[in-house]
Amino acid sequence: MAGSRTDCVERPFSAGYRRFGRFVATHPWRFFIAPLFVSTVLGSGFYLLEDREANDIEEQFTPTNGPAKLERQFVRENFPPNDSAFSVRRLHTDGVYASFIAVSTAPTIFTHAAVKEILTLDSKIRRINVSTGNEQLTFDGLCARKYNKCIPNKIIDVVKHYGNKIEEAELTFPFVHLGFARIFLGYSVGGVNVSSAVLKSAKALRLFYFLKGGNRSVTDQWLNEFLRVFPSNLSLNFIKVTHSTSLSRQVEFEANTKDVIPLFSITYVIAIVFAILSCLRFDCVRNKVWVATFGVLSAGLAVLSSFGMMLYIGVPFVMTVANSPFLILGIGVDDMFILISCWQQTNVHDRVEDRLADTYKEAAISITITTLTDVMAFYIGLMTPFRSVQSFCLYSSTAILFCYIYSITFFGAFLVLNGRRENANKHWLTCKEAPRDCPVDRSKCYQLCCVGGAYDRHSGAEEVQPMNHFFKKYYGPFLTKPWTKLCVILLYAMYLAISINGCFQIQEGIDLRNLAADDSYVVRYYDNEKAYFSEYGPNIMVVVRGEFPYWDEKNMSDLESCVEDFKNLSFVDKDIFTSWLKSYKFYCRHTNLNLSSEHVFKTNLVSFLRFYSDFKQDVNFTNNSIHASRFFIQTLNISTALDEMNMLNKLRDTAKKCPAPLLVYHPTFIYHDQYAVIVSNTIQNIAVTTAVMLFISLLLIPNPLCSLWVTFSIGSVIVGVTGFMALWDVNLDTISMIILVVCIGFSVDFSAHISYAFVSNQKLSANEKAVEALFHLGYPIVQGAMSTLLGVVVLSASKNYIFRTFFKIMFLVIFFGLIHGVMFIPVFLTFFDISNRSSSKGGSKEKRKAEDQPLGKFQPKIRQDKAIELEKQLYDNHTFLPDNHQICPTQTCTSVWTLTGNTQSTQMCMASTVPMFRIDCQNYEIQMYTPYKNVQLQVVTSQNLDQHNRNHVIGNSQSLSTENNTPAVNCSNFANP
Repeated sequence: MAGSRTDCVERPFSAGYRRFGRFVATHPWRFFIAPLFVSTVLGSGFYLLEDREANDIEEQFTPTNGPAKLERQFVRENFPPNDSAFSVRRLHTDGVYASFIAVSTAPTIFTHAAVKEILTLDSKIRRINVSTGNEQLTFDGLCARKYNKCIPNKIIDVVKHYGNKIEEAELTFPFVHLGFARIFLGYSVGGVNVSSAVLKSAKALRLFYFLKGGNRSVTDQWLNEFLRVFPSNLSLNFIKVTHSTSLSRQVEFEANTKDVIPLFSITYVIAIVFAILSCLRFDCVRNKVWVATFGVLSAGLAVLSSFGMMLYIGVPFVMTVANSPFLILGIGVDDMFILISCWQQTNVHDRVEDRLADTYKEAAISITITTLTDVMAFYIGLMTPFRSVQSFCLYSSTAILFCYIYSITFFGAFLVLNGRRENANKHWLTCKEAPRDCPVDRSKCYQLCCVGGAYDRHSGAEEVQPMNHFFKKYYGPFLTKPWTKLCVILLYAMYLAISINGCFQIQEGIDLRNLAADDSYVVRYYDNEKAYFSEYGPNIMVVVRGEFPYWDEKNMSDLESCVEDFKNLSFVDKDIFTSWLKSYKFYCRHTNLNLSSEHVFKTNLVSFLRFYSDFKQDVNFTNNSIHASRFFIQTLNISTALDEMNMLNKLRDTAKKCPAPLLVYHPTFIYHDQYAVIVSNTIQNIAVTTAVMLFISLLLIPNPLCSLWVTFSIGSVIVGVTGFMALWDVNLDTISMIILVVCIGFSVDFSAHISYAFVSNQKLSANEKAVEALFHLGYPIVQGAMSTLLGVVVLSASKNYIFRTFFKIMFLVIFFGLIHGVMFIPVFLTFFDISNRSSSKGGSKEKRKAEDQPLGKFQPKIRQDKAIELEKQLYDNHTFLPDNHQICPTQTCTSVWTLTGNTQSTQMCMASTVPMFRIDCQNYEIQMYTPYKNVQLQVVTSQNLDQHNRNHVIGNSQSLSTENNTPAVNCSNFANP
C-alpha cells in the first residue's frame, strides 16, 4: 500500500502551514493582539444574552415537525375550548392549574386527622389572593367554571359527604356513586388497595385547582403566589405534601442556568491548573507555565468570541448550549498540547521563525483533522428536528472554529514570544538570563530554580519528557508482547459483547421530570405522582376527521369496528369509554328515531347537543355539516418511557388501519413525538457524519489504511458509548443524541493521531511502528483526553439531569476513545500492517543496498543520491555540537576513526574532544557519546554480531599503536568534506 499514498492534499497543506507559521513568527504581536481585540468586540454580544434566551420546553425539546403539533392544530380549530363549560379531558393543552399530593403517614389516608389536614390545605389555597388594580381576586374569582361554578375536586365532595364517617365508609373504586353522580376517582385517589371494587385503603390524594386561561398575567400571578405561600407555615403531622403548578416545570428548567455558572468558573481553574502541571518543567528556561496559561486563555477567548457573535446574529441561547463551554475548553487545551509537543521536537538552535514553521508543518494535519471532524459533526447535527440540538450545534461548531483560529494565531504568537525568551536563555518568571551549567558550590534547589536551557544533545530538540519515555521504554514494549496482545483481543471482545447487549436495552426519550433540578419541589411531586397515580394514564381523544357519513350503516360498522380495536389494546380500559355517538344512539332508541337517514340524523342532533351540553364540545356541527367529532378512551399503567412510546405507536397504528379517517391526540403527545424520530435521526446523523469523517480522513491523511482504521474506531466507540449508556441509566434523548454526534468527532481525534503516526513512521517492524507511534503521541493523547474530562468532570456534581447526562456520555466518549487510541488500535495495527508487508518486498533490496554502503565514505564522486539524501536527513535531524564548537583544529590527530565495509574501508580524523556516535543502519538512529583518547572505531560485519547489535557502527576501545602503519591524518583535511 506504499504506492497508494494520497498526499496530494496533505503535502501542499503542510507546506502552506509552514509558510503561515513563518509569517506568524515574523509578526507575533499582530497575531497576539488581534484576537484580544476581536474577542473584546464580539464578547460584548453577551449583553444580549437575556433577550436571546429561549428555554420554552415544548419549543426546544420537541420535534419541530412532530405530527402531534399538527393534530393539536386540528383539534384547536375544530373543538375550541368553552370557558363556561370547562372540561379537563377536552383541553388541547395541559391547562392552567395548581396541584398538590397528600401522602398519609398512616396505612390509609382516609382517617379523621389526615382528612382534616387536607381540608385545611384546601381552604388555605382557596383564600390565596392577588391584586389586579384596586381589586383583590381569590381562587373563586379566577377558577375555571362549569355551570357557573368552580370546577370542584370531587374527592373533597366525597369526603365532606361522609364527614366523620369517612373511616367506616365503603367507597368503590375507580367509580363511586354520590347521589345521582358517578364520580371517577382514578386521578384523585392513589396507592389503593381494592377488593371486589371496594376501596380498602388508599395512600394518597391528589387535588387540582384549574384556572381559566383568559388573562395569563393574572393567573400566572396567582400561581406564583401559590408557590410562595403553599410550602410556608405548613404544620402537618399526618400527611406529607408535594406540590406543583402548570408553570413549575418551565420555571424550574429556566432556573438551571444559575447552577452552571459557578461550575464553569471551577472548570476554568481546573483546566489552567492541569495545563500548567502538564507543561511544568524542572528547567527554569524551558518551563512552559506561561504557554499553558495562555493556551487555556486562547480557548476562553474562543468561547467569548463565538458566543458573542452568535448572540449578535440572533441565534437562540438554549439551556443545552450552557454545556458547550466545558467541551470547547477541553478541545482547545487538546490543540495546545499538540502544538507544544510539536514545538518541543524542533531544534532549539534554529531561529524562532524556523521552529514555529516546523511546528505548524507537523501539527497542521493533526489539529486540522480534529477541527474539521468536530465542526462537521456539529453541522450535521443541524439536520435534527430539535431546536435545542440545533442551537447547541451552532454555538459549539462556531466556538471550535474560533478555537482553531486562535490556536494558530494567538497561541502561536505567544509560542514565538516565549521562544525568543528561551533562545536568550532567560528565566521563565524573572526574565533574567539564567546560567546553563550549575556552579559546583550550588545546591540542587539552585539548579532546579535558577539553571536552565538544557536540550537533547542527540536530536537538538528539547529534552524528552518522562511520560514519553514511559510510553517508549515500558508501555509500548509491554503492549506489543504476544501474550499482551492476546489479552487485549479478549478485552476488546468483552467490550464489544457488553456494548452490543446494552444497545438493545437502551431506553428512548427524555423524562420531563428530569428538566428540573434534583432538589426541586417539582421532582418530589413527580415522584409521588409516579408512585401512587400511575395506574390510570392519559385520557386519549380519538378524532374522526372530515365529513364522515355517520348515518350510513357500512361506514358506521367500520367505525364501530375501529372502536373495538382501540378497546382491545392491552393498555386501554374497555369499561371507561366516552362517546357522543354512543349516547346519541341511546337517545334515538328511546325516542324511536331512525338514524339511517341523513336528514333525521342531523335534525335531531341539534336538540341532543342542546340537552347534553358536554357533548356539544365533541362535535363540530356547523352549516348543517359534521366537520369532525371525537370520543375518548382511558389508558392504563403508562408509567415508563417505553410504555409511552408503545402507547403512542399502537394508537397511531390502530388509527391508520381504520377505514374511517381517524387521528389520536393528547397534550402529552407533543413530548412523546420524540420517540418517533429520536432513533431514526440519531442513526441518520451517525451514518452521514461517519461518511463525512471517512471522506475527510481520505482527503487529509496520506494513507487509505489509516482512514479505514479511523472509520473502524468511529463505529467501535459509538457502539460502546451507546451500549454503556443503558448500563448507566442514560436514555437516548435530545441531550444524548447531541453527544453521540460529538462522539464521532472525538473518535476521529484519538484514532487519527495514532493511526497516522503508525503508518507514517519509518520503522520496519509493525511492533516498532506501534511503539514509535505511542512514543510520539501517547502522552499528548492522554493529555488531551484528561483535559477534556477535566473540562466536564465538574458537571457530574450538577443537580441538573442535562448537565449530568452531558458528563456521563462525554466520559464514556473520552474514556473509550482513549482506550482505542492507546490500546486497541496500536495492537490491531500490528496485525494488519499491510503497508509494511507490501513495501518490504519491493524495498528490501534498496534497504540492504543502503546498509552495505560505507557510511564513512567522504569522497563526493562515489556518493549516490540516496546517500546524499540520508546524510541530509541525519544532518537536519541531529545536532551533534553547539554552533560555536571548533570541530577540527588544524593539528595532527592522535585518533583515527577507521570505517570498514564489505569491500572498502576509509579513515577519518576525530579529535578526542568531539562526541562520537553509534549508528543504527536499519532505523537510521544516532546515539551520542564522548570517546576516550586514542579510540579506534571500525565497522564490524553482521556475521560477527548478535541479533541486537547487528548492522551497527560501534567502537572497540582499542588504542592506536605507535607501530601501526596507519598514517596520522590532519583534521583540516576533513574540516570541509
